[in-house]
Amino acid sequence: MHPKEAFSLYLEIERNLSPHSIRAYRQDLDFFHAFLADHPLDKVDYRLLRRYLGHLKQEGYERSTIARRMATLRTYFRFLARERMIAGNPTVGLQSPKLSRKLPSFLDWEELIRLLAAPDESPRGLRDRALLELLYATGMRVSEIADLTVRQINWEEAEIRVVGKGSKERMVLMSEEAMRHLRRYLDEGRPLLRPSSTERLFLNRSGKPLSARSIDRMLKAHARRAGIAKPISPHTLRHTFATHLLEGGADLRVVQELLGHASLSTTQIYTHVSQERLRQVYQQAHPRP
Repeated sequence: MHPKEAFSLYLEIERNLSPHSIRAYRQDLDFFHAFLADHPLDKVDYRLLRRYLGHLKQEGYERSTIARRMATLRTYFRFLARERMIAGNPTVGLQSPKLSRKLPSFLDWEELIRLLAAPDESPRGLRDRALLELLYATGMRVSEIADLTVRQINWEEAEIRVVGKGSKERMVLMSEEAMRHLRRYLDEGRPLLRPSSTERLFLNRSGKPLSARSIDRMLKAHARRAGIAKPISPHTLRHTFATHLLEGGADLRVVQELLGHASLSTTQIYTHVSQERLRQVYQQAHPRP
């Protein structure tokens, strides 16, 4: 079996990654193997990898792209060394370009209220209001909410069972307002969208599952209608959910659990957002800034 095929099986079976993630790994490896040409894989050393790093920089790739491709190679060669397909791991000590960590964009309370009020009373408007309320109330990823089915909702406990990255399950909580709009969509909006046999919760005008891309377009249209000038995406509402929780005194580990982050360090960026927010409020409000 070719090393790339063995690696793909490892990602699928042992790491339990999604087909999308596996495809991204394979694309990075295809690029690397094209660079190698006829150079044997077991002869790859630190110097050749440094040459590859220089090649990526010379080609003008963004730092984030280079860092991701180097991370792919670390995982790849670590696997090959573990399976004894190569003698040693040549990526040991290899440094990736440092990335400046951008603070996530989020909506303030007034912007959020305007956005939530933007949809109209049509069937699709009821759907959009329920979807926006749910995005903000739960902090779900857009892919998670696009894949959501009616069966995943526990009305009695106000919970939703979410299947996240790597097919990992977690429970998220719904607010009363989100539940109210969701019930109204199910009672008054969804039946008029002519549902097909699908169990998906959110449907398009043809009664088929609403895609993540369609959700993004819908959100941007309502943001324009609400007069929100800043760039916005479904992830903005996820950022807003986390930021507002922390500003309200929530524990960081609780937010980590609700977001489905594997590492606390991923969640910690929101503490920087809150600190930056405090600084802005201080500078605007203090009489002697």
